[in-house]
Amino acid sequence: MLIDTNLIIYSVHPDYPQLRRWLVGQRGRYSAITRVESLGYHRLSDAGRQSIEAVLACLDIRYPTAVTFEKAIHLRQRRNISLGDALIAATALEHQLTLATANVEDFRWIEELTVINPLENLS
Repeated sequence: MLIDTNLIIYSVHPDYPQLRRWLVGQRGRYSAITRVESLGYHRLSDAGRQSIEAVLACLDIRYPTAVTFEKAIHLRQRRNISLGDALIAATALEHQLTLATANVEDFRWIEELTVINPLENLS
């Protein structure tokens, strides 16, 4: 499973302790793009950075390859999609991983990609 940026960010919010437990229990993966998106926020506090880094430390990172970039190009040629989302989706496709995201609708049009929203099943 590949974890999208929004789930990493939500997982450190006090309203989502169950999400953080779920993420840590998944032993999933995340794209290096997610690392840039989640830690690169210019107003991120030191405490926020440490919390995000703690979650990321429980997951395995996947770096973009030439294949990732080609898949992202193909996705962007098909529809208007942000560069970050295209690279994250391409990473999931390249490694044949389900994408876990709170923004399922952003990726539903990619027929070859399996997408889930774990927030729908967590209580």
